[in-house]
Amino acid sequence: MRAVIQRVSHASVRIVGVDGIDPNEKRGIRHGFLVLLGVCDEDTMKDVDWLVRKIAGLRVFDDENGVMNRSITDVEGECLVVSQFTLYASYKKGNRPSWFRAGSHEHSIPLYETFCQQLSEAIGKPVKTGEFGANMQVELLNDGPVTICMDTKNKE
Repeated sequence: MRAVIQRVSHASVRIVGVDGIDPNEKRGIRHGFLVLLGVCDEDTMKDVDWLVRKIAGLRVFDDENGVMNRSITDVEGECLVVSQFTLYASYKKGNRPSWFRAGSHEHSIPLYETFCQQLSEAIGKPVKTGEFGANMQVELLNDGPVTICMDTKNKE
């Protein structure tokens, strides 16, 4: 699994329909993390467990001394998770990326849903989500900016 975690002042996602944007489909958070999540076919529940633990424990929020020393739970932050198969883009040949490393829907959707559920349990509040496989528009105000990339295949 690959994740891009951005510390945000606020973030939202709109699901884009065939006829454009449905304003009823905007989902957003205030202070917390926007997590862009990519899944490949080699990913397992062990990857979900590891990534949830790392994100929930990630200490990138300022303490009273202005030092990044607090986690998402310490600051009672929120999370917005958006599926992002393009994190598995292969760009070595030519200029058009290939997506062959991205996981199939059959494999990725259950892991994505489990990740969101476990992250919700880990931070003690509901996680907002995009819609897997949908065309979405994401807005955010990156706070810091703080952006961290994680890959469960590079744990060490």
